[in-house]
Amino acid sequence: MSQSDRGLRRLAAGTLLVAFQGTTAPDWVLRELEHGLGGVTLFGFNVADPAQVLRLTTALRGAGEPVISLDEEGGDVTRLAYHVGSPYPGNAALGAVDDVELTRNVYRAIGSELAACGINLDMAPSADVNTEADNPVIGTRSFGADPGLVARHTVAAVEGLQSVRVAACVKHFPGHGATRVDSHLAVPVVDVGLDVLRERELAPFRAAIGAGAKSVMTAHVAVPAVTGPTPATLSGAALTGLLRGELGYDGVVITDALDMHAITRSVGLAGGAVLTLAAGSDLLCLGPLPTYDDVQAIIAEIVTAVREGRLPAARLEEAAARVTALRAWAATPPQVTAEPNGIGLHAARRAVRLTGSAAPLVRPLVIEVDTPPTIAVGDVPWGVGPWLPDAEIVRVKPATADAPALLAKAGGRSLVVVVKDAHRHHESQALVTALVSARPDTTVIEMGLPVWRPESAAYIATYGAARANAQAAVELLTA
Repeated sequence: MSQSDRGLRRLAAGTLLVAFQGTTAPDWVLRELEHGLGGVTLFGFNVADPAQVLRLTTALRGAGEPVISLDEEGGDVTRLAYHVGSPYPGNAALGAVDDVELTRNVYRAIGSELAACGINLDMAPSADVNTEADNPVIGTRSFGADPGLVARHTVAAVEGLQSVRVAACVKHFPGHGATRVDSHLAVPVVDVGLDVLRERELAPFRAAIGAGAKSVMTAHVAVPAVTGPTPATLSGAALTGLLRGELGYDGVVITDALDMHAITRSVGLAGGAVLTLAAGSDLLCLGPLPTYDDVQAIIAEIVTAVREGRLPAARLEEAAARVTALRAWAATPPQVTAEPNGIGLHAARRAVRLTGSAAPLVRPLVIEVDTPPTIAVGDVPWGVGPWLPDAEIVRVKPATADAPALLAKAGGRSLVVVVKDAHRHHESQALVTALVSARPDTTVIEMGLPVWRPESAAYIATYGAARANAQAAVELLTA
């Protein structure tokens, strides 16, 4: 391979954020980092504990100067606490409190934990304005449905993370909050005019750019007024015209995971990589599925596209310059100030809401109504069990739950029903309605968005299913 070929391959590899299985770095990742690979994205399956993550990131840094990223949003989407649940409430809870200083402090605490583990880029916060209650992928990941509220808390989150030299990645541009389709599975459409888009979806991104956000993540969402039927990730009109041009953004543009069906089932993984680079992306998050062979094929396709004139080499050089600047910024030692111990629980306590009054618990039966995890969240534990050690906890699937049997089991006992986004699951609503109709003294705890509620004696809204949210709910229940 000639020197120019090696240089071109290095530029192509420098645009990729790869993933791998396991808690140690495979040899191929270390080898590719030596040859210019852009970096890695870590997932829950890469995490055992903070000390292990630090060993992993130290090994990665020993092979190059990688961007080391993950999705640590607090709330439902966590990677560091994937096996136990996050100690921080997510955006919906912070939006419910609406104290920007609290949001800044929570994100500074998250950033401090990430920095201590060797992470230099957090794929957070979600700046999506969640105007669609039936949104299957955003929900409690959003600060709320009001663009002004979302904008001011997005800025606070960016400032909190970046105050400890962890780059924020504001997502999902140009907005995933008005969709009813999960882009992991298909291409969602936000069919609004430019005026609505500018006033609603773009307001938080505009604010985050003004606050100096180091990176922005694309959405695999089509906005016909801008992109036609094409997902924004692949659209030059969205990334170069709207984000770079109209909004004036010159930081790093990172794609949402390219292994999602919105990309793989339309233009394919390697084809999508070339198209999104041509559209204006700088770093391509490949997601957890692509293998070493896939990575090799993507690099080869990018190199081929440059040689054939489908992708200007100058575009790769521009991306490399932006990523180099990001690495240099992240390498500057931060001025870290310790956050108050328990800031996550403090925030969750401020967010939780009780309607009605809960009677003292008597041999409580807790029925947790199972909710299928989304792909973005994964199989993170949730529920109130850890804080009610003397209760009997029953996890049921709403479609097969036997309400009469559950009611018989609850005879002479306190009944607590825990749900998660019941407004999105009709079978959950039917089960809860049957239980509450027979037992009006039931306490219902909603650990998603409090959109639907039954006429129970007490209703507790946590605005999220993180460990901190559950503890705050139980404290209200047992006060």
